[in-house]
Amino acid sequence: MANPVQFINQVRAEAAKITWPTRREVVTTTIMVLILAALFSVFFSLVDLTIRFGITEGLRLISN
Repeated sequence: MANPVQFINQVRAEAAKITWPTRREVVTTTIMVLILAALFSVFFSLVDLTIRFGITEGLRLISN
């Protein structure tokens, strides 16, 4: 088991190595995430409509 004081010092040393993203990087990645989420929602909506249409028409053909 390590010495608690030594452990705290090691944690502080590791925390000092952290590099935080710049404001521009955060804004850029946030915009990218929002755009991709919108594109994926449109894509999955179209896939859902296509599958629903296919099932509806398939059931209509079977029932007639």
